[in-house]
Amino acid sequence: MRDASRVEFYLEGLNCAACAARIEEEAKRIRHVDRASLNLATNVLAIDAADVKNHGQIMKDVSGMVKEIEPGVTVKILTGKEERTGTGGSAGTREAAVLLAGGILFAAALLLRLPNDLRIMLYAAGYLLVGGRILAAAGRNLIRGRAFGENLLMSISTLGAFAIREYPEAVAVMLFFRAGEFLQDLAVNRSRKSIADLMDIRPEYANIKTSGGHIRVSPAEVRVGDIILVKPGERIPLDGVIEEGISAVDTSALTGEAVPRDVEPGSGVLSGFINKNGVLSVRTTREFKESAVAKILELVEDAGARKAPTEKFITRFSRYYTPAVVFAAAALALVPPLLIPGAHFSDWVYRALVFLVVSCPCALVISIPLGFFGGIGGASKNGILIKGGNFLEALAELDTVVFDKTGTLTKGVFKVTRINPADGVDENKLLEYIARAEYGSNHPVALAIIEAYGKKPDGDGVKGYTETPGLGVEAVIDGKKVLAGSARLMEREGIAFQPVEEAGTAVYAALDGKFIGSVVVSDEIKEDAAAAIRDLKALGVRRTMMLTGDSQRAAEEAAKALNIDEVHAELLPHQKVAMVEAAQGNKTSRGRVVFVGDGINDAPALARADIGVAMGGLGSDAAIEAADVVIMTDRIGKLAAAVRAARRTRAIVWQNIIFALAVKGIVLLLGAGGIASMWEAVFADVGVALIAVLNSMRAIKP
Repeated sequence: MRDASRVEFYLEGLNCAACAARIEEEAKRIRHVDRASLNLATNVLAIDAADVKNHGQIMKDVSGMVKEIEPGVTVKILTGKEERTGTGGSAGTREAAVLLAGGILFAAALLLRLPNDLRIMLYAAGYLLVGGRILAAAGRNLIRGRAFGENLLMSISTLGAFAIREYPEAVAVMLFFRAGEFLQDLAVNRSRKSIADLMDIRPEYANIKTSGGHIRVSPAEVRVGDIILVKPGERIPLDGVIEEGISAVDTSALTGEAVPRDVEPGSGVLSGFINKNGVLSVRTTREFKESAVAKILELVEDAGARKAPTEKFITRFSRYYTPAVVFAAAALALVPPLLIPGAHFSDWVYRALVFLVVSCPCALVISIPLGFFGGIGGASKNGILIKGGNFLEALAELDTVVFDKTGTLTKGVFKVTRINPADGVDENKLLEYIARAEYGSNHPVALAIIEAYGKKPDGDGVKGYTETPGLGVEAVIDGKKVLAGSARLMEREGIAFQPVEEAGTAVYAALDGKFIGSVVVSDEIKEDAAAAIRDLKALGVRRTMMLTGDSQRAAEEAAKALNIDEVHAELLPHQKVAMVEAAQGNKTSRGRVVFVGDGINDAPALARADIGVAMGGLGSDAAIEAADVVIMTDRIGKLAAAVRAARRTRAIVWQNIIFALAVKGIVLLLGAGGIASMWEAVFADVGVALIAVLNSMRAIKP
């Protein structure tokens, strides 16, 4: 969960991409701040500061810094589910009124037969009405030494047009610039709202059962072990286990699954599920801050802090692009009149002003983060949590997919299929020894053996219990040393044993150093596993591997059934990591290695892979913490859906990049040649930005 050292600010009214980049950079320079990241898609500035005592000063510094860069932005400290608004309401109405009034003045000056002085006065009045805010912001930026701000560039270009008596174009450029900004802000806020609606799974309240009925409280007030009442149509507010009631629950908000899930007493449920019909009494097992909803919202909101390489490139590109265009504009205004005979200074100044209008890279700086965040939001609606734009972009470049076997490709539901006692050993006694030895283990194989034993193993007399991951368990039972585990455990202890030839996971047992038999536990392959492998190969995955601690025979049979290219069996957790590292050494230059697992033992391999994918929702906190992508269901086919979402998002992002640069490049060339006017230039700026933002919104669709 989030560290207490994090402070989050909501920057209401921030829509300027260049300003957002400056705010993020300045926030990193604040004293005591370790890390700062501004997510333009959510307008949230997240700051990490190790020294909690200085949070008050940091809050003051952030507010002052934001006010200096963007005076119209309101800074709010986030503490919960605050109301987050953008362009709209009274502010949006005022903006529309200003644009309408400016448009009327411009039309009157342009269309009516008026004396020249009056016409100029109307142009000037319309210009100041529409552009007053831009001019004021430009003046502030100039005083603060920010020579390449969008407002300053637009002010210079339009004032320059006034200076060379191009009054209609000066007013038109400022008018359409403001109108484009207004529409762009509306589109950005619509995109933000779509993402917010997509993730609107936070429960509003919880009904705690009392002796006299129930009381409605905030989910944060509910404690572990409380009984909550969930009525039909209500969202389950906290994770828990059903005590009373039978119903169907809609899990689509978390898992993306359209088919409701039937639940009954004993069934586990997660916060965010919607109760469809019956009344349920749920005993809570986690506090709200540890619940599924809280974790999902945190993962998605934090994803904006992990920027994709393309986002980082565009940020760096914009730092050089705008100054380069400005210097080119200055050269265009000054050099040709000095070198070309008969060249008119006003003509080349006009061409330079066209350059200035085109120079802002907002189309890229706004639309690309929105595209990645929209892709992450859309994937989350499908039950796929991607922890950052960097991982989303990496998913589009899969080369090798490495799977854990148990619980990932198989159901992880084991059953004892055979008991093989050694000569002179009673079958029931063998099962009893193994069940008592495995009594302290939560491994699925151990649970299957205990289930086959048919009753709760007697824990009295069991001492010295030790579990070694990948090998098995050791315990002293009624004064006798019992070993239960893999063939490796028998070999390590120097015990002669009879190997099992049939498919399945074999658990061998020894009593006081003597082999007493084995138990075979089998698992089923998931129904969608084979189709998932086919889908991944159809998407261009070059190589698939399966790693498991199971026997070689069981692993080979599963790999054959699934058409997996390579299989490695009887591995310990550290050996899985070594196999992932070997796969990374054999990948293509741009390819990525993905490891897919579900358990605590998979955490090291999940962390080591280029992309770690945790299966099964919130089953293992260690696996989720180590993973970069979390699939909320046990359906392995979701991995292919994640790859498709990543490639779709990447395509949208590159469409915006190519479109914006192409249009700007063409208009720059036409402007330098005297063909393009400021009308085309303003389209190349705000028009292209608006189109790019609208295109980015397509990534939100799951």
